[in-house]
Amino acid sequence: MKLFALGLLAVMNVAAAQPSAISPTISPAMRLAATCAACHGTAGHTQGGTLPVLAGQSRQALAASLRDFKSGKRASTIMAQIAKGYSDEQIELLAAYFAAQKPEAQ
Repeated sequence: MKLFALGLLAVMNVAAAQPSAISPTISPAMRLAATCAACHGTAGHTQGGTLPVLAGQSRQALAASLRDFKSGKRASTIMAQIAKGYSDEQIELLAAYFAAQKPEAQ
């Protein structure tokens, strides 16, 4: 019985030491993009026609828009406040992530 308990404990320790083998890896860009989902949909596939679809836009256009929101050059009630919290690196990560997403067929 003691041997079984020690073996079980060893297996549990190995599993705990390798969390990537158990859970998927989520990229920093994907983590940032998750905060956009409430308004812009999952992976930038906005539903409805009020807000722009982010998926498939050019990286340069997306980064420029975020920088304009951040600087106040582009007025907005919500995006200006959100963009102020992003570093330049985070803006580039978000822009690259959404540019890489395939737009949904209309």
